[in-house]
Amino acid sequence: MKKKIIFVRKLSFLLFALFIVSGSMSCVTRGAAQAEEYFSIGMAYFEMGKFTEAETWLNRARTADRTMLASEYNLGRIAFETGHYKEAAGYFENILKKDPNNTMALKAAAYTRIKNGDFEKAEAHYARVLELIPESADDGYNYALVLYGLQKYEDCERVLNKYPFALEEKAPSVLLLARAQREMGRVEAVDTFAKWIIVNAGTPNPQGFLEYARVLEKAEFYARALEQYNDAIKAATKDTETLKKNTIRFEKSRLLLTVDPDNEEGLKEFTDAVKEGFSDIEAIEALVLDKRINQVHRDEIQKILDEMKIKMDNAKKENQKEEDETEASA
Repeated sequence: MKKKIIFVRKLSFLLFALFIVSGSMSCVTRGAAQAEEYFSIGMAYFEMGKFTEAETWLNRARTADRTMLASEYNLGRIAFETGHYKEAAGYFENILKKDPNNTMALKAAAYTRIKNGDFEKAEAHYARVLELIPESADDGYNYALVLYGLQKYEDCERVLNKYPFALEEKAPSVLLLARAQREMGRVEAVDTFAKWIIVNAGTPNPQGFLEYARVLEKAEFYARALEQYNDAIKAATKDTETLKKNTIRFEKSRLLLTVDPDNEEGLKEFTDAVKEGFSDIEAIEALVLDKRINQVHRDEIQKILDEMKIKMDNAKKENQKEEDETEASA
């Protein structure tokens, strides 16, 4: 409430000031002063989160040279905050047409293009940012992230290596380097992931642990891979859209069933994964066909797979029946 009262007083003063200057200055001076007042009012609304009103006043302010770029920049911020990323990028890139070396606009345009899924334009913007401020490790990381998204893994590695301090202190940079090396099939990925574990100490990251486990398993460091699968399960306190605990359990079970086929823990881990909702039929079918699994475990997995297929078919039939009944009653 107090914040709202301060805002109303501030806005009232600005409107009063605008009225005064409009009646006491020459046309040219008055125009510039009005634009500045329009900008101030627009930003007052922006600070309160009243984006529609802010947009109205900033559009008035952008007609004057003195407040044009600042108004367009903040109109871009409004568009970004409201999820209109293409429109936001347009504002930021319009500034760059007039001021190509504006690093704030370059960074904003680059980040907006990432949100819009246009990685090629984001790449160009970040490349320009680093030409202007090559010492910026944060922008270097963002640039490398875009290069990774474009599958330019060597370029991603090259950019990250320009900031050795970040690779000693910043876990996201180390993890990104490890991922790039993994995609290139570099054996160094194992050591880089290990370094990430050290830098990232105390910060649970189930996705990172899982990726490290996969790299270790591929390199045939099975005991270490098992440790990382366990760490990933422990860190996965809740499921996300991209990672579920039952998926990690399944991968752990696959490792145990294939590397240590007589160990009953692998089958137990597999059944736990299924109980927790793992339902990737193709992955389970591939597991059944793996010749490293002993016959007893293979038969048990096949039995569970058959039961899953029956349940899925029954659920599909039930859904179809409900849809037919809904259509018939419509």
